[in-house]
Amino acid sequence: MTSAERDAGPVPGGPAGGSALSIGAVLEALRPDFPDVTISKIRFLESEGLVHPRRTASGYRRFSADDVSRLRFVLTAQRDRYLPLKVIKEQLDATDGGSSPEGAPAVRRLDTTQHRGARADGLPNAADFLAGGETRMTREQLLADGGITAATLVELEQHGLVRPGPAGFYDSDAVLVAHTVRQLAELGLQPRHLRAFRAAADREVGLLSQLVAPLSRQRDPDARQRADEVARELAALCVRLHALLVKAGLRAGAGG
Repeated sequence: MTSAERDAGPVPGGPAGGSALSIGAVLEALRPDFPDVTISKIRFLESEGLVHPRRTASGYRRFSADDVSRLRFVLTAQRDRYLPLKVIKEQLDATDGGSSPEGAPAVRRLDTTQHRGARADGLPNAADFLAGGETRMTREQLLADGGITAATLVELEQHGLVRPGPAGFYDSDAVLVAHTVRQLAELGLQPRHLRAFRAAADREVGLLSQLVAPLSRQRDPDARQRADEVARELAALCVRLHALLVKAGLRAGAGG
């Protein structure tokens, strides 16, 4: 029996007076709210120390109700708040001795700027590149939340920095782009100056897609999940390298 077959099957010998779910049952419980979750994703969160299911002598994962609540908390924090796993784990560790993860409001209060300092160097982790939730923002909502004018949004769209979805709505990342562009404009960098950023990002995406394509084409049912994880890690490393090169260039230009 493979590990996938074992994990997806029923868990024998559940504890008296309680319940123990297999990873397959947990997947079915989570999918109504998190349709993109997979068995591989749950295993990945376990490997990162976000959840700690017990094991039977036969190797079955056994998830308690608290484990499922913990997974819901992690997935919600990633989807709705774009929080890195490190920050989520810190919040969960802080509540392990007291209230359950679902009762920890601190994670819900973190805004999009607070988690940027999660790494000592201030650079992103792979988890920062997880796809967000299906946020559907109108043009008016984006202008209000992003703090930009309609004319600026037109420029951002012309230069490919913000792109509405097929139905004409915007996602949460568009708000972050708008905030960033506004801050750059305050320092003298206008949207028309940012076309090079769009072109560079597109080149990097094309390169990373070529690198992970062979992995995603494998017949292993978990290949797509692994390809996504590798792509996110590559993206984080690319951003880190870019930042370090810019830092070195500025230091050299300043004679340091």
